[in-house]
Amino acid sequence: MAYLFTYGTLQDAQVQHYIFGRELEGKPDVLPGFQKQENAVYGRYPLVIETNDAQDGVAGVAYLVTDEDLNKADIYETNAYRRKLYTLASGREAWLYVKNSD
Repeated sequence: MAYLFTYGTLQDAQVQHYIFGRELEGKPDVLPGFQKQENAVYGRYPLVIETNDAQDGVAGVAYLVTDEDLNKADIYETNAYRRKLYTLASGREAWLYVKNSD
């Protein structure tokens, strides 16, 4: 099991049912050193940008997921995003989708 930190559409129960076949269990958390930009990908989806400023933080939810869930989320997020591991304010390590700069 792993944590997946979400800050956008993956928090929506309908989206979770579509991708994972169930609603995920999660806990509120904060991603320190980042800012959120709305409508940054395809003019529709949010994106987080790393600022490394301790005063910045993005509120979201850390969901407990399986490796299979992560593979499904990778497909959903497309190649517009890539998954990277970060430490949240709670101290949990969680996967996060950031802009794919490749």
